[in-house]
Amino acid sequence: MTDLGRIESELRNGDELLHQDGHALGPTLLDFWRWSASDIVSNATRGILAEYLVASAIGAAGGTREEWAMWDLTAPDGTRLEIKSAAYVQTWQQERLSKVSFGCAKTQAYDPLTNQPQGEPCRHADVYVFALLQHEDQATLDPLNVSQWAFFIVPTASLDGRTRSQHSITVPSLRTLVGESVGYSELEQAIRAAARIQLGSDGLMGTSNNGIQTDNASGCR
Repeated sequence: MTDLGRIESELRNGDELLHQDGHALGPTLLDFWRWSASDIVSNATRGILAEYLVASAIGAAGGTREEWAMWDLTAPDGTRLEIKSAAYVQTWQQERLSKVSFGCAKTQAYDPLTNQPQGEPCRHADVYVFALLQHEDQATLDPLNVSQWAFFIVPTASLDGRTRSQHSITVPSLRTLVGESVGYSELEQAIRAAARIQLGSDGLMGTSNNGIQTDNASGCR
């Protein structure tokens, strides 16, 4: 029986060729990336771009994205981050700008080693980053322009302590909860500040280079 354990992804460069048993067919992996991910305004691809923007801002963009992890990113200091994305302008025909609401529901952990869910639903990250593509003019919309993004940084304890919806949160509610958004260049500092608040709230965060202790196996508090 062939070993069907977890496959570790490798960082590719885009030059890899589509082939048939070693015979090159012409198209490359970069061609596939262009074909599949050029629409960076679409909800799915914009969400991944938002993760990358945060990763690049905090020095966590090395390696590859792990699609089925319990949280989206791990900062260099061990802080676990969940990134949520939303936008006013969509790819489809709109009569008006979208009303923005971010999902933030508790979820059950998934163990990629066993392919099984585990534990009770909870929030597995230490800090949530709500990334809003806030530009409202379709003609000049450019998700690659970091100036068109706003980021609300929220310690998970602040979400857990809300008396309103535990499933989603709006921009006005975010402003009430944590104040104004920050820009791309302020992300690292704001995330560190939120991590300190989270650490003070429950003393449980991911393993890090600065000695923050590890929590239980499920990632919940």
